[in-house]
Amino acid sequence: MKKNELDISIRSVKKSDSNFLYELLKQRDPRANISHKRMPSFKQHESFIQSKPYSKWYIIQSSNDDIGSIYLSKNNEIGIFLIGKNQNKGIGCKALKLLIEKNPKIRYLANVNPKNKKSIDFFKKNGFKLIQHTYELENNN
Repeated sequence: MKKNELDISIRSVKKSDSNFLYELLKQRDPRANISHKRMPSFKQHESFIQSKPYSKWYIIQSSNDDIGSIYLSKNNEIGIFLIGKNQNKGIGCKALKLLIEKNPKIRYLANVNPKNKKSIDFFKKNGFKLIQHTYELENNN
């Protein structure tokens, strides 16, 4: 490995990762989030993890430290989040490359809130292109 090359790996999520994933979820900006409207309880979060919601879900590690997570949904949608201090260092790009290498598909998607400029820039930088904006109507009858 070159001196400046990132030592990044991904490993499958285990039940024992619940605390780390919950802390990571707490760091997400709820205004830029599209996957949930409010923070779940820890018990709800554990149930979510145990439900195996994604086709593949990995912990991103650097030198054996957990620094983020990345997943591939059953519809080939990619989601990624890193602990703040590890953002903008090329780690996400390397983790994305590892995910794609381990899970070759014809097409990948990324659903991003239009207000989440960091994620938009990240996916554009990695070759993704905008294909749609989706609108929702909630009927609260």
